[in-house]
Amino acid sequence: MSYKFAVIGGGIAGVTCAETLSSLCPEEQIVLITASKLIKAVTNYQQVSRTLEQFDVEERPMSSMETGCPNVKVIHKMMKTLDTVKHALTMDDGTVIQYGLLCICTGGKPKVICKDNDHVLGIRDTESVQDFQKRLKQARRIVVVGNGGIATELVCEIEGCEVIWAIKHSSVTSTFIDPGAATFCLPKLNEEKPKSDEPLKRRKYTEQDTDVDSSGNKIPSGSALGPDWVNNLEMSGADKKGHCVHVEYKVEVANILTREELLSSGKSETQQSVLTSTNSDWPVFVELTNGTVYGCDFVVSATGVVPNTLPFHDNNFKLAEDGGIQVNDKMQTSETDVYAAGDVCTACWEHAQHWLQMRLWSQARQMAAYAAKCMVAHTCNESISMDFCFEVFAHVTKFFNYKVILLGRFNAQGLGTNYELLLRVTKGVEYVKAVLQDGRLQGAILIGETDLEETFENLILNQTDLTPFKEHLLDPNIDIEDFFD
Repeated sequence: MSYKFAVIGGGIAGVTCAETLSSLCPEEQIVLITASKLIKAVTNYQQVSRTLEQFDVEERPMSSMETGCPNVKVIHKMMKTLDTVKHALTMDDGTVIQYGLLCICTGGKPKVICKDNDHVLGIRDTESVQDFQKRLKQARRIVVVGNGGIATELVCEIEGCEVIWAIKHSSVTSTFIDPGAATFCLPKLNEEKPKSDEPLKRRKYTEQDTDVDSSGNKIPSGSALGPDWVNNLEMSGADKKGHCVHVEYKVEVANILTREELLSSGKSETQQSVLTSTNSDWPVFVELTNGTVYGCDFVVSATGVVPNTLPFHDNNFKLAEDGGIQVNDKMQTSETDVYAAGDVCTACWEHAQHWLQMRLWSQARQMAAYAAKCMVAHTCNESISMDFCFEVFAHVTKFFNYKVILLGRFNAQGLGTNYELLLRVTKGVEYVKAVLQDGRLQGAILIGETDLEETFENLILNQTDLTPFKEHLLDPNIDIEDFFD
C-alpha cells in the first residue's frame, strides 16, 4: 500500500493532522494508523480569542473518519518498524505501507510510580479510566499521587470515597496555578459536587472485544484523554455519599506495602481526623516520605507523561532533553520527510517571547494542524509562516468548578526576579493575577468569569506600556476592555 501522506496515532494530534491534510488535499490518499478502533475527534470547537480555543473531545469509531474524510484510509494495526530511508512502515502482521511524508503523533505515556503492582493504576487513556471507574465503585479510600491536571480533576470529582492526595509541592495544582490561586481554590476541595440535570449529549462508544495483535498480545488504546474527560462520568465510591479529601504536601511515595510487609516493618497506619474509615483490612498501604502511612483500596498514579517514542527507538531521531522527538519550526524531525506533532515531540525552535510548550490537548491540536499545513507546503515547494497560535501561550480549562485561563508567562516563567504581580481576589468568585515586567504585561492567571482574557491577551501581544495605568489595571470599577479598545 502506498500513500502520499501517512499519520501514526489515533489521538487528538493524529486525527487533527489527518483531517487537516484531507481538507487541504482532497485529491490525495492519506492513511491514519491507529492502535485502537476508537479515535479522538475535536467537537464543539470555539475560538475564544485570537489564541485561546475551547473544545470537547469525542470518541468515535474509526469508520467515522473515513465517512467524514473519504480520502483518508484508517488502518487498525500496530506499527512494528519504520524505515525512514525506504519511506516504509511495517505493521505487526507484516503489512508494509509506503509513504511520501509521515507525521508521528503517538502522544505520551504515563509515568507510573510502580509499574508491576496490581494496586497501582495509571490514568492516561479511556481504557485506564474504565478500569478506574470499576475499581472505584468498591473503594472506601484511595491515594492519588500527582499534582497536575488529571490528578486535580480526579480529586475534585470523586464522591463517596476518601481521597489522600499526595503532592510533592507546597500547593495544589502547581503545574498550572501559583500558591495564591491554590489558596483561593482550596475551599472548593471538600465541597460537594454541583449536581447537573443536563442529559449526556456526547455519544459513547466501547470496544466489545479485546483487540490483540498477530502474536496474541493485547493492543493498547493509546490515545490521551480529552479536555472534558471527567464530564458525565460516574465517580462514586462504595459509600455513595460525601466528598472527603486530605492533602499531604511536600511528599513523594517512599514505599507501597502489602499488609504483611507493613506488619513486619513495625510501622503503623497514620490516623487523620478528617478520615473516618476505621477499617484495618486495606489491601495496600502507601508510605510517604514524611513518614505517614495510609491504607487504601488502590493507588492512582497521575504524575504526568513522557513522550511515547518507544516505537522509534531503532531509528536515529534526535531527541530533546525531555525525551521528545526534536522538531523545528516546520514540525520536521531530524529524519527526511518525517514530521511529528503533539505530546511525542519537543518544540526545538526559538520560541516567541510569550509562548512555552506544555503537553496539553490544545497544543496537540494546534501542532497537528500546523504540521499538516507544513507537509502540504513541502509538497508544493511553498514557504509557510509560523502559525499565530505560537505567538503567546493560551490555555483554558476548568479546576475546582472554576473557569481557569492561563496566558503568556502566567507563572513568571523565565522572568527571573525582575517582575511585579498585580492581584485582584474576590473570595469564592474570582482570582486575577497580572504579571508585569518593565511596565508591560507578560502573563496572567484568570480564575472565574472575569471577562478579561481578550483584553489581557492583546496587552501581552502588543506589549503596551502600562506604567501610567497599572494602578487601575485591575480596578473592578473600570472597564479596561473599553479603555484599551
